[in-house]
Amino acid sequence: MDLQTAVVAIAVPACALYAAWLLAPSGLKRRAARLMLARSMPRPIAAALQRAATGANACGCDGCDAGAKKPAAPAAVPVTLQRRRP
Repeated sequence: MDLQTAVVAIAVPACALYAAWLLAPSGLKRRAARLMLARSMPRPIAAALQRAATGANACGCDGCDAGAKKPAAPAAVPVTLQRRRP
């Protein structure tokens, strides 16, 4: 086996796992993260898994806009239609 084949044999499954993790539903991610946290992991990986295990919603928002005021609804603007010239 040459070097190129070995690199591809490692890169393709790693990319497939990464894509599957990104596209997985949040409930499945939380369950998988809890299972993986039961084993010993390096600190950066464990921190990322901890964030995934405690994620509350699917949109990725951590409540950073909780204190922000919502903009007022714009006033109703009438629509005017104009005829085309022949």
